[in-house]
Amino acid sequence: MKLKKFGGTEQKIYDLVKPITDELGYYLWDVCYVKEGAAWYLRIFIDCDEGITIEDCEKVTEPVNKLLDEKDPIPQSYTLEIGSAGLERELLKEEHFEVCEGDKVRIRFIRSIDGEKEIAAYLKGADKNEITVCDEEENEKKYLLSDIAFVKLWFDFE
Repeated sequence: MKLKKFGGTEQKIYDLVKPITDELGYYLWDVCYVKEGAAWYLRIFIDCDEGITIEDCEKVTEPVNKLLDEKDPIPQSYTLEIGSAGLERELLKEEHFEVCEGDKVRIRFIRSIDGEKEIAAYLKGADKNEITVCDEEENEKKYLLSDIAFVKLWFDFE
């Protein structure tokens, strides 16, 4: 796994949208600009401590849509989607790991490590090369990001 670096378009959109989300009281989790089939999608993921509702997405959509129409930073047509980062969101950037320290995460490895393909543990920290987690007994373990397919927040639905 590599920490996400924005492409030029994503960074441009992030920089435009962040003041809006900050002003409205939301955390801008991620910006994705992807092509699926023949269509382009601009996906903006937001979060806040109370969780995200459809009304929150609508509240962000109006000013973001207006700003994007005004600035026109993307030459081709695209579909704008604004949504929640989700309960079991993927941690993609260094700041995601910082914000989620102490939370339980699910780590899927590219290949089995110590006989495990996937583990759940508490996030202690991360840097550009490795992640540090601990189990229920506070036993720390470090894993190289290059051995990891993904890290997601883990929510126990039981």
